Amino acid sequence: MVTNRKLTDLKNIGTKIAGHLKKAGIFSEEELRFHGPVEAHKMIKNMHPKMCLPVCYYLYSFEGALNDKHWNEIGDEQKLKLKKAIGK
Repeated sequence: MVTNRKLTDLKNIGTKIAGHLKKAGIFSEEELRFHGPVEAHKMIKNMHPKMCLPVCYYLYSFEGALNDKHWNEIGDEQKLKLKKAIGK
């Protein structure tokens, strides 16, 4: 079921991460779903190329948010797929 909650209503998304998403042009669950976790991570990374983006706080958080899971509940196989998708 797709809903359109605000970012901070999603699991794993606090005010700091929501702020980064908003600066990248993502303002809602629907927009995060449209871009997906990999693209959202890349959008933020492109805005801050020198900033270290821990995958657990961004990439995995986005994946978990879209699946209503804590980022640590994402399986190892899915984490590996996500990391490969961003070139790690």
